[in-house]
Amino acid sequence: MTRLIIMGPPGSGKGTQAEHIAHHFAIPAISTGDLFRAHVRDKTTLGAEAGKYMDHGEFVPDGITTAMVSQRLEEPDAGAGFLLDGFPRTVAQVDALEDLLSAKQQPLDAVLALSVDDDELVARMLRRAQEQGRSDDTESVIQRRLELYRDETAAVVSAYSKRGILLIVDGSGDREQITAKAIAAVESALTG
Repeated sequence: MTRLIIMGPPGSGKGTQAEHIAHHFAIPAISTGDLFRAHVRDKTTLGAEAGKYMDHGEFVPDGITTAMVSQRLEEPDAGAGFLLDGFPRTVAQVDALEDLLSAKQQPLDAVLALSVDDDELVARMLRRAQEQGRSDDTESVIQRRLELYRDETAAVVSAYSKRGILLIVDGSGDREQITAKAIAAVESALTG
């Protein structure tokens, strides 16, 4: 059973890495963004609540997000483990996840944090914006998103570092190399 979290700034390739790492360990990659969209699409009670915030570009409150993740972790495919992408984002969510997993006597195995130089992140996102025709992704907007990410996640990274389960992986280079480094780091943590 492998229970993981992946974190990384916008443009770090976190979603792509989550899919490949989860596939390697035969566990589902659970993205909070996907959960939000599915709940809104399916018109669930949680989706209606989340939609109120999403429609205004605001963060979905911790309680709603945690409830969605909690429900998702009860699904059969998560029985053998999971890789969470986009959760936890706050210290309150770190604590909620810990309570949830403690109740099941299932500790978290590792938290992968992808580290990529700001210049590379900006270049990647500007390239992606151009390829996808996203005129709103300007350099100043991208810099602001990186700043928000750091402000939001610094305490989460610190919390997992203190617990001794944070694995920092260089997210530079090509996708296959990054995936290989991430998998090696997790396997080392699992056997160490």
